Parts: sequence; structure tokens; C-alpha cells
Amino acid sequence: MTSFAFNIAATDGAARTGVLKTARGDIQTPAFMPVGTAGTVKALYMNQVKDTGADIILGNTYHLMLRPGAERVAKLGGLHNFCRWQGPMLTDSGGFQVWSLAKLRKMTEKGVEFQSHIDGSKHMLSPERSIEIQADLLGADICMQLDECTNFPSTHEQAAKSMELSLRWGRRSLEAFGERDIQTLFAIVQGSTFSDLRQISAEASVEASVNGAGYGGFAIGGLAVGEGHEAMLSVLESVVPFLPTNRPRYLMGVGKPIDLVRSVVRGVDMFDCVIPTRSGRHGQVWTDYGPYNIKIAKYAEDLQPLDEAINCPASREYSKAYIHHLIRSGELLGAMLLSWHNIAYYQDLMRRMRESISAGTFGQFVSDFENKWFSK
Repeated sequence: MTSFAFNIAATDGAARTGVLKTARGDIQTPAFMPVGTAGTVKALYMNQVKDTGADIILGNTYHLMLRPGAERVAKLGGLHNFCRWQGPMLTDSGGFQVWSLAKLRKMTEKGVEFQSHIDGSKHMLSPERSIEIQADLLGADICMQLDECTNFPSTHEQAAKSMELSLRWGRRSLEAFGERDIQTLFAIVQGSTFSDLRQISAEASVEASVNGAGYGGFAIGGLAVGEGHEAMLSVLESVVPFLPTNRPRYLMGVGKPIDLVRSVVRGVDMFDCVIPTRSGRHGQVWTDYGPYNIKIAKYAEDLQPLDEAINCPASREYSKAYIHHLIRSGELLGAMLLSWHNIAYYQDLMRRMRESISAGTFGQFVSDFENKWFSK
């Protein structure tokens, strides 16, 4: 019997809160997964990540297969032991990074052949190899099917061809994954911004199974690639009704706080994004009112903390003036503190959404949040 179960505790409209149970611990949903690209959530210790309220982090197949190498990670005890994170972990398939980072790539039915952006070495990533890396070598709790990230913009014909390839790769991913007790595999729904293609992809993914084994969850991919906020919401509205209510829904690579809130409104359960740590390394602070730049002169003598309402030392115990000084001076501690705060802010936002859904007040929460977000 699988150790995975998704239990919905409360709903408010299409929004829902619940628990995704795994062998390595429970994931409270809606959940935001900090991105641990190369076995590290940049600028943070793993205990700091855990203390922000994160139940799960994301690892990156593409980066880890290139350096230090998936076989080496397995030899060293798997990714959890390697990076000292003992909670649940999701790995992406590597498809997006091949699409966005590889120097040269050739897509065929077999998979994608590409050159490393690090040293130009050649590699083949097939659905079977992606599953081997994620499930067997890295040891992820949640693995993703290999998919092709569709170019944006694309024609309907191009998007359909790409979506159909992802469906075929998904079936091969399922076959390679097989039946496992303590790991699960998520499908990725593609189709660009075309609602009919998204519906076809969703329905085919829901129906797919190999030897009786189907997907444990459903991701919505191919967004946050330039389509814009309103188009993203439109895609969610066209996809979510065709996904099962008893499986988690994961919106990949998204996003800003307003994206998270409005996606939860539409029934999304899981998110990941590099924004909190990437922007933290460059002096950007996230709040309910949007981001601000700590480097500007107005904060040079501001003794207020970043946000004393958030239960995080970086948010409560250091003045804006001090962090302003650190960032302006190029001190590593500045990037560490802002990344810590931003991850804590994102986790606090998810906590507040979960609590308001449970209380039946999510509509008021969304209204209040939007008023603050668009007040500037």
C-alpha cells in the first residue's frame, strides 16, 4: 500500500486546504516549495528553511545530473542525506532547464539530446533516464514526468504537437516509474494558452495508467514563460475543472504573492518559485504590498525591522538600516537575511491562506490582500 494520501480538510469556493501525507512527513496545503536547485536553497541552512514553515523543498534534476552527477549523489546516500533535508522533496524532470539553459538541444521521440551549459558535454535525457535519476539516484519523494516545455508564443499546431509529445513521454515515465510504496509520480499538463489543448492534456493525463498505476498528482506546466498574469489565470480556469478533486494540483514555477493568492482561489494546492531567494540576493523585500528595494536611500537610517509580525529572526531582529548597509556593501549576510525573510514571508502567506480557508473567510482574505497589493 502506498504511503501517499491527499486529504482535503476544508474548502471555500474552489480553494481548499488539506494534507498531502508522505513517508517523510506531512505537507500542509496550499504549500509553497522553496527551490533547492543544486541541493541547496540558496543562502540558507536547511534548518532555517524548515523553521520558516516549509514542509517540502524542490530539487533540480538537470543541475544535479550535471554536477556533482546523479550517480555520485546516490553513492553518497541520496539527495536527502547529501543536503541534510530529511523532509519530503520533489524533483523536477529536467525538461524546463534543458529548454531554457542548454547550449544546444535536439528533441526527438526518444528524448532530448543536449549540451551542458557548464562544460559543453553531451547528454541524453529520456523519460526513462529522468525517472531513473529522480526516483532511483536522487531518491525524490515526488517525481515529475519528463515533458517538453512549449515555446511561448506558439501556434495552436505547435502547442498541440508539443503537448502530444509530453503525453507520450508521460506514459513512458509512468511505465519506467512502475509501482512504488514510498514515492509517487506527477503528470504535467501542457497546451500553452489554448484551452482546448489544456483540456485534452488534462483528461488524457487523468485517464493514463500503466499496469494499473496512475499519477499521484497533476502539475500545470508551461506557465510563467511570458504569457502574463491574466492569461495564466485563464489557463487555470480551463484546466482545474478537468483534474480530480482527490489529487494535489501543482502550478509549476509560480510566482509572485498575488499569483499564489489568485491561483489558490482557482483550486491550486502547490507552488514553487525561485523569486524569494533570487530577489533576496539582489536587495528585494517581499510584503503584502508588493516588493521594495532595501538598497534605496530612504532605508539608510530606518531602524524598523522588515516585518516583526513574521516569526523569523531575519524579519524581526535586524533593522532595515543594517540590511540596507549590508546589501550596499556587498556583504553576504545581507543576501542571507533577505532570502531568509522572503522565504518566511511566503510561508506565512501560505499559512494565512490555509487558516482563512479553514475558517470560511478566504473571500475576505483575498479582498483584503488585493486591496493592499494594488494600493501603490
